[in-house]
Amino acid sequence: MCGRYALSMAGEDLEEYFEIDEVAGPLPGPDYNIAPTDLIVAVMERRRPEGTRRLLAPVRWGLVPSWSKDASGAARLINARVETVAEKPAFRRAFASRRCLLPADGYYEWYAVTDASGRPAKQPYFIRPAAGGLFVMAGLYEFWKAPDGAWLTTATVITTSATDDVGHLHDRMPMAVVRENWDAWLDPDFDADPLGLLSVAAPDLTYHAVSTAVNKVANDGPGLVEPVE
Repeated sequence: MCGRYALSMAGEDLEEYFEIDEVAGPLPGPDYNIAPTDLIVAVMERRRPEGTRRLLAPVRWGLVPSWSKDASGAARLINARVETVAEKPAFRRAFASRRCLLPADGYYEWYAVTDASGRPAKQPYFIRPAAGGLFVMAGLYEFWKAPDGAWLTTATVITTSATDDVGHLHDRMPMAVVRENWDAWLDPDFDADPLGLLSVAAPDLTYHAVSTAVNKVANDGPGLVEPVE
């Protein structure tokens, strides 16, 4: 499961980091509390008359399949399980040719605990690459045309069984795409099995407890990812 994450890198730095050819619309700014249906930043490749171009694009988190009658189910499709992503009708077309990278500083999970009064509670944790830098999550994107003719671009995060490092917090985690596989993963004409481009173990992850302020999606700021005792 990946239901909340953070991204602090600004658009210009993301352009350089991912060697972007084109920015496809106004990007959301840094956000330390990204939630389902929020606008997020995606890296994708699209065919243009002059050739394939690498784009940095604003998309809505929660995939809406092209054949959907409406966009109301997007919040249910924020994640795609790697075990079924190639066959499930909601994802298989996007998996074939509309794969993207979703950059993050890290993501949040909640762990069941008992508070000081003995009542059940949930402690949020921030999970990030142990070496620092971006956690580049594997994603899919899709285009959906509304009845009024407007187009909506949406995305989902591909997840897998969690590694031992973080598995006791939650049994699922986002899949990563390592740098040497970015080009192939983004290539809409890639003619081999894309599953072989995904990584479970990279990067090595670490985690720490954070403030329960992150529980409220309206809260934002770098303090949300800071460790608490």
